[in-house]
Amino acid sequence: METVVKLRRLRPDKSRVPLPSYATAGSSGLDLYADIDSELTLAPLERRKVPTGIALELAPGFEGQIRARSGRALAEGLTVINGPGTIDADYRGEVMVLLVNLGTEPVTIRPGDRIAQLVIAPVARARIVEVQELGASGRGDGGFGHTGR
Repeated sequence: METVVKLRRLRPDKSRVPLPSYATAGSSGLDLYADIDSELTLAPLERRKVPTGIALELAPGFEGQIRARSGRALAEGLTVINGPGTIDADYRGEVMVLLVNLGTEPVTIRPGDRIAQLVIAPVARARIVEVQELGASGRGDGGFGHTGR
């Protein structure tokens, strides 16, 4: 499935970052880059809002999901604190990435670093219907570990 995503650079005169791009032909996420003027360092457990320098227009019925980059998460503990973050189709502001350092050492982000990935996904909208009882299921109300390890 393919959709068109319109993109606007917010700082075209000074941005040093590439446009979001797929690293390989089979990638599901577009790499997002830090559009910052200088290095920033996150101490362990510190969180920060990092700009990407872009705004998007997504087609109705789609959303953007901001997810961590697995390599940085494994090597440094750098992840998206609200992962996946959501970009609604009607949002037109700057795409910001909410990063957190879950590692034990400081993590430095440099201008132009790949900091997250953006997955474009279809959205199903729900129609809520209030009822007096829910249908039975084999699981019932068992949760949080109910089905084993």
